[in-house]
Amino acid sequence: MASAPHLPEVPAADGARVLGVGMDLVHVPSLAHQLTIPGTVFAERAFTARELREVRRRADESGSLQAEHLAARWAAKEALVKAWSQAANTLAGSAVPPALAPDSLDWREIEVVADRWGRPGLRLTGRVATAVELSLGEGQAMSTCWPVSLSHDGDWAAAVVLCTAAQ
Repeated sequence: MASAPHLPEVPAADGARVLGVGMDLVHVPSLAHQLTIPGTVFAERAFTARELREVRRRADESGSLQAEHLAARWAAKEALVKAWSQAANTLAGSAVPPALAPDSLDWREIEVVADRWGRPGLRLTGRVATAVELSLGEGQAMSTCWPVSLSHDGDWAAAVVLCTAAQ
């Protein structure tokens, strides 16, 4: 008899503490237009190769536009930065400067990944993961600290990201 599939870890609900929340909304036609501009490198600078492959696969399977899926992922990255900023302010008890200067942020270090059922999650790597841990504490770069929800409908894509305290 085959064993049950291994389920992904989820944040513990007991005593969970939300440190910050971020939400972002992206206009899909505007993002789609940006991707068609000759010489643009936005997609290569904003998304990992894995994200681009997943977007192509999802668009091919559903008959949707790649821009819809990219817009939702871009919204998630922006929402994470907002949740991170709010969490840093919450922990400090006052407004603090960003842990990474906006122009030094490598957006590919915030990666939207999917589990085997297609549910989104966030993976932090590189300087972003290091800066998150330095600003929020050890363990805060783990994907279980960053629940995400993506949606797209018509001309709009949205994402909500929570920053929860590491257990």
